[in-house]
Amino acid sequence: MIRDNVAAVTGLGVRCAAGATPGDLWDSLLQARSVVVPHAFDDEGRLVYPACPMPGFDAAGYLTRKEQLRSDRSVQLAVCAALDAVEDAGGIHASAARRAVVTGTGFGGGISQERGIGQPDVLWPNRAMYNAGAHWISARLGVTGPSLTVSTTCASGAHAVGEGLQMIRTGAADVVVAGGHDSPLTPTIALASARSGVMVTDCGDPHAGCRPFDADRQGFVLAEGAAFLVLESLEAARSRGARIHAVLTGYGRTTDAYHLTAPRPDGSGARACVEQALADAGTTPDAVVHVNAHGTGTDLNDLAEGRAIAAVFGPAGVPVTAPKSVTGNGFGATGALEAVTAVLSVSRGLAPPTARLARLDPRLALDVVTMEARKLPSGPVLSNSFAVGGQNACLVFDAPEREPY
Repeated sequence: MIRDNVAAVTGLGVRCAAGATPGDLWDSLLQARSVVVPHAFDDEGRLVYPACPMPGFDAAGYLTRKEQLRSDRSVQLAVCAALDAVEDAGGIHASAARRAVVTGTGFGGGISQERGIGQPDVLWPNRAMYNAGAHWISARLGVTGPSLTVSTTCASGAHAVGEGLQMIRTGAADVVVAGGHDSPLTPTIALASARSGVMVTDCGDPHAGCRPFDADRQGFVLAEGAAFLVLESLEAARSRGARIHAVLTGYGRTTDAYHLTAPRPDGSGARACVEQALADAGTTPDAVVHVNAHGTGTDLNDLAEGRAIAAVFGPAGVPVTAPKSVTGNGFGATGALEAVTAVLSVSRGLAPPTARLARLDPRLALDVVTMEARKLPSGPVLSNSFAVGGQNACLVFDAPEREPY
């Protein structure tokens, strides 16, 4: 049975280098604040690249010392962000069987996987497995309904949120805690990314960082983090008097089926995903007031996404922001962090600036927000996630007062 076609977003939680709360993240985005530092990827400091680790992270108060020893850093970030989101929502107002969790991750317990190679201990499988985040969050929240994990690299978090919307729509759950997490700051991931030429490697100017859509971009910056949203039916949220940050109205997911690492050059796979999300939301391109771009700062991805945006909205037809210019690339966390950013744009009526954009790539016809935030009219906001592997996810958020749904 189809119920509300939208999901109310009643809770937000984040953990990343740009902030330990949604408010901190928002401030970093508005100020285009650099959180890039030279980071040692191995214990001896032999491998140092620019990165966005979360400073001073401690899961105490969320997980016991014993639980921390049994869980990867990525999972600890997830638990903290998810529980914060639930607190922000005022708790979960559904029975255990009507609660659900959907997590997205690109690497699972990436740090534990790497450290366990050649000398795994008895707890290594528990720390390394991809669904550990879903387990820990479900156990903490007493969830006996669906508890799922999605892994589509950089689109994982967005896919998790979109699948949460589908659960609300179909009645599979009354409340869904959905989001993404990753801590990919490992020697192997860093070295492979550096050698493939898609990552910023120059520590001479660590604040240069990621420069999406800039003519002189050099790639992405590795980051860690987690972000979660609490989704529930709009009717249920209104009936309990919940604060509704925004409503999730549309979800698109397509696959390029083109190349393992490169997107379709013409952006047709991304374009199809955008169009699907807008159709699912029951809206049109001319109604969209802002695009929260995937914007990796890599040549192939920026060009493909830029062409997709221009094809759907027209040349320079809608204000575009690329949050990775501040947050870095948190892989599984990224789509969820950008979903939170899109929700904040809806609720605050602002498009944050894209950091470090000095000269727009002349091959792109985009209206990229720079220098300072831009005021937005009321209307739908699109959040893009286009992953390695060509697996695409797009989400559409809107203000709760816009009717009908």
